[in-house]
Amino acid sequence: MKIALICTEMLPVPPIRGGAIQILLGGVIPYLASKYEITIYCRSDRELADRETVEGVSYIRVSADDYVVNIAKELVAARKANHHYDVIHVFNRPSNILIYKSAMPMSSFVVSLHNEMFREKKITEKLGRKSIKAVDGIMSISDYIGETIISRFPIAKSKVRTVYSGIDLKRYYPIWSEEALAIRTELRKTHGVEHNKVVLFVGRLTKSKGPDILIHSMEQVIREHPDAVLMIVGSKWFHDERIDRYGERIRELASGFGDQIRFTGFIQPKELPTIFLLGDVFVCSSQWQEPLARVHYEAMGAGLPIITTNRGGNAEIIKHNENGFVIDDYTNPQAFAESISYLFNHPHEASRLAKAGRAFVEINHGYEHVARRLELLYLDALNKSI
Repeated sequence: MKIALICTEMLPVPPIRGGAIQILLGGVIPYLASKYEITIYCRSDRELADRETVEGVSYIRVSADDYVVNIAKELVAARKANHHYDVIHVFNRPSNILIYKSAMPMSSFVVSLHNEMFREKKITEKLGRKSIKAVDGIMSISDYIGETIISRFPIAKSKVRTVYSGIDLKRYYPIWSEEALAIRTELRKTHGVEHNKVVLFVGRLTKSKGPDILIHSMEQVIREHPDAVLMIVGSKWFHDERIDRYGERIRELASGFGDQIRFTGFIQPKELPTIFLLGDVFVCSSQWQEPLARVHYEAMGAGLPIITTNRGGNAEIIKHNENGFVIDDYTNPQAFAESISYLFNHPHEASRLAKAGRAFVEINHGYEHVARRLELLYLDALNKSI
């Protein structure tokens, strides 16, 4: 089977600039490429060749300017050269399906949704219907995202399938493992938190991710746990280290806490498995209807107890008091403070949740599991059995 994967115009593959879709692809490609012929279309980058083949995978990178047209031209050129793809997977851009399908009409098409891309503000009713009819399968990264499609376009129901994301289990060591202990000790020493209780936030520094709520919660946490520290990992937009007005605001909020709230800036994706070993508790404070933040898989992989919000798809994989805590009162800093303090005060409960989370990703969410689910999706699309 020959498969083309068409990424968004935002970031390149491999994920040298970060990005959830790009990181996912970086994880599943080795498994898919071991069985199938894979071509990846993505945006160009100054650090990557426009065309190359790496470990059997072909990469075609085009300018982000006129990205859709550039990709369509590449597909037309491939077709004219008698190079046909059995399945073309378009990531998170349903509005581009018809253009790509006209360029390679004989292929089966799959579109994956990683955000609410079928909402009114994203796609018209007419184009949405045409796009749904044009594809052979629709992948959503959570049931929540799937429902946003079906609620507006009931005709999509038979084509929608949830394919949850995952991690490289060989790179994420749980904090209690022998492999993690030395790394964790050195990392915490480097950051000067070897004697602290560390609350970890990993994500973009935007209002929708809620770091301001978490900063406010630390006032109550520190009153009860004077040795508590909040480590904020991330920047406003993946590799972009510029500080916008919101970034200035949260740094001003944090300034009153001295070194008990710290910002690391953007961390390269290859360093993420290690950075999670800093934490004692991981908090996802998302305020928006999160499709399903991949940091949950990463934190579970690192063996951290998780506190998350009941927004979007988060609660589909984090079950309250089973493998984490789910906060309904997500705008209230006190709700976060109480959950954080509870886990600090009850280390056995924190350990129970953490070990349940690690077991969950080991069983369901290694990249090998995700690749297998994608493979089945592609085969069903090829056979028109969705």
